[in-house]
Amino acid sequence: MEKQKDERGERLREYVKILPAEPGVYRFLDKEGNIIYIGKAKNLRNRVSQYFHSPLSQSPKTRVMVSKIESIQHTVVENEEDAFLLENNLIKQFLPRYNVMLKDSKSYPWICIKNEPFPRVMITRKFVRDGSVYFGPYSSAYYAHSLVELISSLFYLRNCKLSLTQENIKTKKWRPCLNYHIGKCKAPCAGKISQEEYEEQLVNIKLIIRGESSSIIKHFREKMFKAASDLRFEEAQKYKEKLEVIDRHYSKSLVVSQTITNVDVFTLAFENNLAFGNFIRVVNGSIIHSLNLEFRLAIEEDPASVLSLFIAEIRSKSAPLSPELIVPYLPDSGFAGCTPKIPLKGEKLKLLELSLKNANLFKSERLKQEEMVRPLENKKRALEALARDLNLPRLPLHIECFDNSNIQGKYAVAACVVFKDGFPSKKDYRHFNIKKVAGANDFATMKEVVNRRYSRVLTEKSPLPDLVVVDGGKGQLNFAREALSELDLEDKIFLVGIAKRMEELFIPGDPDPLFLDKNSASLRLIMQMRDEAHRFGITHHRNLRSKGQLPSALSGIKGIGTKSEQILLSRYKSLAAIRKAPAEEIEKLIGKRGASLLRLWFEQESSGATDTSL
Repeated sequence: MEKQKDERGERLREYVKILPAEPGVYRFLDKEGNIIYIGKAKNLRNRVSQYFHSPLSQSPKTRVMVSKIESIQHTVVENEEDAFLLENNLIKQFLPRYNVMLKDSKSYPWICIKNEPFPRVMITRKFVRDGSVYFGPYSSAYYAHSLVELISSLFYLRNCKLSLTQENIKTKKWRPCLNYHIGKCKAPCAGKISQEEYEEQLVNIKLIIRGESSSIIKHFREKMFKAASDLRFEEAQKYKEKLEVIDRHYSKSLVVSQTITNVDVFTLAFENNLAFGNFIRVVNGSIIHSLNLEFRLAIEEDPASVLSLFIAEIRSKSAPLSPELIVPYLPDSGFAGCTPKIPLKGEKLKLLELSLKNANLFKSERLKQEEMVRPLENKKRALEALARDLNLPRLPLHIECFDNSNIQGKYAVAACVVFKDGFPSKKDYRHFNIKKVAGANDFATMKEVVNRRYSRVLTEKSPLPDLVVVDGGKGQLNFAREALSELDLEDKIFLVGIAKRMEELFIPGDPDPLFLDKNSASLRLIMQMRDEAHRFGITHHRNLRSKGQLPSALSGIKGIGTKSEQILLSRYKSLAAIRKAPAEEIEKLIGKRGASLLRLWFEQESSGATDTSL
């Protein structure tokens, strides 16, 4: 087997040596002849050779992909942009396993101008390449419908499904419908409007959909003044109403700036093997279109490469791109007629920040949906992210988290919660009453608890956890580390501490804290464990306090035993109630001697001769 692998690797490396140093597209095939990855390159030889000459610098997923390559195909093109276009088309055609894929779990609405005589303008969720003109897709169905309603109120369009060929119209087989009589359609079915006049409407409709309202407003205003000067006041009033409808519609658009004209904004937010993109189109200072898309990354991809794919996807969906692209970093491919820019200040930077905010909100929304719909897959991704962020040798399927709780050193307790496969395993939760540490000493308390926990685990030969999380900073972490070292477990259990102030992580031996993205799945999982340990510990702490207040006072009285304490507790519930109780009742419960000792203790307490501290 090893000999076969060496032969395969040598054969592929020899093939790479004869690849041209030209721009093009390469395809990796497995032993069944299936395309598993498609990539583009400015220089085919240099790019493909990187997969075979530097395996140690690759991620595990990339190494797995390379191990499956049996043959390589390539296509040379004229320039880098042609390589990008060919790569994009081939990916959509072959859907390779290891390429970035758009996750179309949802069909977005489009505005479609049908390819037919006297075209209809309609909403559809199916993109069919039949020569029709599509605008979108729109992440808001409400916005798409409101735009079509605006168009219907401004122009005379048919909504019937009749085949309006010139031959059918000449036969006069149809009569105008109700829409003609109420002024919503010019009845092309009956020859009441010419093809040229109808097509003129479509030119203006496309301007409105693209947000280029200034030219259509100018056109309607000229028509209104012309009609008014010719004393056609009813027609002038209709144009005035159309102008008011346009003004009302575009007044709802988010105005960005009077100085920003036509720009497209692209941002990405990443989470594990997913990328979440937000696209915003600004025309004449207003946001007229916004869309969110999700991508699956089968292997680790450079953000610049994912950004290029995102831009190409929007270009294929939303017609030509704007001349200026606002981006957080430069894509790795150029686009003809477009100039990507990274704003450093001003209104364009604010626009970029708005887009990034939308991308992050979209990411949070989709991850919450995934968590509800597919909790097992979601937890697995969180564990994979945690293993990657902490550089763990394996998935932390068994995690334990410790937290301490006390009030000024009294009623000191600790809690240990256990998570298995990313979910709480409540039957394995444990709480500890601190036995050896006096006073408020969180560090020593943590050491005692960790020592007691894993001493028992070793005695019972139970499985050790993959990861231990302690609530606290370097102090708690170092004492927990000492406990593991004394048990010879320091090299067998990975340890991490989480500090509450900035949610930073501390790793033994590393002087600098590790800061993870506040929205990352790995940090959210650690915070969930920390919060669960705190909740479990506080619950036990409260129970201990409520049980301990009265007995701690009564147990200091010589002659009052445990049984007498329990009788008094069950009858009176509080120290104040016992003090107010009649002496006869106390005598009946615990006898004359006990009642006498209790009365004497109350008298000494009132005079300050006894210590009643709890």
